[in-house]
Amino acid sequence: MRAFELSQLITRQADSDRLYLEFLKVPDLSMGLYVLSAGGMDPQSPHSEDEVYYVVSGRGRIQVADEDRLVQMGSIVYVPKHVEHRFHSITEELKVLVFFAPAEYSNRRG
Repeated sequence: MRAFELSQLITRQADSDRLYLEFLKVPDLSMGLYVLSAGGMDPQSPHSEDEVYYVVSGRGRIQVADEDRLVQMGSIVYVPKHVEHRFHSITEELKVLVFFAPAEYSNRRG
C-alpha cells in the first residue's frame, strides 16, 4: 500500500520549486500535485494519456478544447488524451491533484 498526506505533498511541492510534483507512478496510473499561483500561467501542452483534475483549493478557469469553465475547490475535470487544455484567469492559487491513466508519458512516442 502507498498512502499520502496532502499537507506533506504541498510542502514537498513548495520545496521542489516546480509547478508539478509527481508522487505516484505505476504502469496504469500516475498522480501529482500541480500548483499555479494567482495570475500565473499554465505552460502545459496536451498529454498522451487521459487525465483527471481535482481542485483541492483555489479558483480560476480551465479551457478544454472549445469549452471554458470556472474551477474551484471540489471541481473535477476530465481531459481526454491529446486535447488542448489550460488553466487561466487564476484568481486564487490553484492546488490541483492530477491523475493520469495510464501513467504520464506511457503513450508518448519518440
